[in-house]
Amino acid sequence: MDTHASLMIFQIVCFLGFSLWLSIALINNLHAFSSSVAAVGATMAMAPLRQPPAIDFPLLRRALTSPALHRLAMIVVVLLQALAVLAAWTGCYHWLLGGELEAARPWLNLALSAALGFLFAMLLGGLWFGYWIRQEALQLTHLVLVVWVLLNFLVLNLRWS
Repeated sequence: MDTHASLMIFQIVCFLGFSLWLSIALINNLHAFSSSVAAVGATMAMAPLRQPPAIDFPLLRRALTSPALHRLAMIVVVLLQALAVLAAWTGCYHWLLGGELEAARPWLNLALSAALGFLFAMLLGGLWFGYWIRQEALQLTHLVLVVWVLLNFLVLNLRWS
């Protein structure tokens, strides 16, 4: 096996795995939409900061308790996830069945961009609502996922000799 073939196998495995991960994340959010809305709502309402021992600080004024806003935030995430899933599988289709990385690359870059969009929405929303204080693991998960997306971008777009 030559280097080019082994690199292509690695890239395909990366993007099939990414496409599957995106699909499962979307299915989970659709299947348990109201639970996802509740989780987003708890962060937006800053509920973890009110749990004993309560943390009283000025950012608590940012808390949003509107279920309609919680639902809207989750809808935005789900729409970005759906875009990412469709673009990722379209890219995999072009790559695997068409055999052309160049035809797949724009679709896979779109999938990465949409994924980065929903991850930044979660990171920035979490930052706004102070989730770093009581939801450190969630913030770290979002940060690791951003790094994963960025690494996938490099794997896809760097010219390897």
